[in-house]
Amino acid sequence: MSHSSLDPNRDRSRQAFLSRATLITSALLIGGMLLVLGLHALPASNPLHVSSATVALLGKYFSYMLLALAVDLIWGYLGILSLGHGAFFALGGYAMGLYLNAQGASLSGWQGLMASFPLAALAVVLAPGILALAFGWLAFRSRVTGVYFSIITQAMTFALMLAFNRNEMGMGGSTGLTRFSELLGFRLAADGMTVALFVASGSAVLLAFWLCRAIVVSRLGRVAVATRDAEARVRFLGYRVEHVKLSLFVVSAMIAGIAGALYVPQVGIINPSTFAPLFSIEVVVWV
Repeated sequence: MSHSSLDPNRDRSRQAFLSRATLITSALLIGGMLLVLGLHALPASNPLHVSSATVALLGKYFSYMLLALAVDLIWGYLGILSLGHGAFFALGGYAMGLYLNAQGASLSGWQGLMASFPLAALAVVLAPGILALAFGWLAFRSRVTGVYFSIITQAMTFALMLAFNRNEMGMGGSTGLTRFSELLGFRLAADGMTVALFVASGSAVLLAFWLCRAIVVSRLGRVAVATRDAEARVRFLGYRVEHVKLSLFVVSAMIAGIAGALYVPQVGIINPSTFAPLFSIEVVVWV
């Protein structure tokens, strides 16, 4: 008898992950990407041709979808309404912006390290992850919940917006980071790079969807839903609720950071307005 057959919880989680809804959503994402790529490959004279500008716009929408997934993970399945996820999105964007700037000019101090793509990619997930870890540990340990947590996250992103507006940080001040030219040695303006970023963004949405789905159907996800519906009872059963909240909050922040990193090379700019509380509220409206 196999080990998996001895673990009914694992079998149920696998069946839930491979549900019809998961497969249909995955097929629609993959099919949509292939359709856009096929239409883009048509001659420009063809009425069904999809231009490079449209492909870039759809890639930008994919990055927004990734951010919406991050918010839905903690709001829909954990009951935590964050009004500051734009901060994690912006931190990932600034990490990518520093890398792109370093391709055209040498940066001084610690920013010079961002010329390395592996270090920049690490910063994309670590910067929002560490912020979420520190912020979440303080908030969840103090049992801050509900509207109070939402207000504090909004204050966090507003404070970061004010900080990044200062030229002393070396992040371009209110102008932000722009004038990007190359990514991994390839011109950003090239048609091939536009398509590559579209595919990367769509693939990131698909992988994030699978990751979120795997978390939701796992034991951790079931405890998260129970915490959303009856936190006091879950505590009474002996679960460390703050650990559950913190783990999902950090994962959500990292996904948001990746979304920001994919967004920046496709729009060509990142500035403190991304930290604005209104942007985070708009994300909640999307979800």
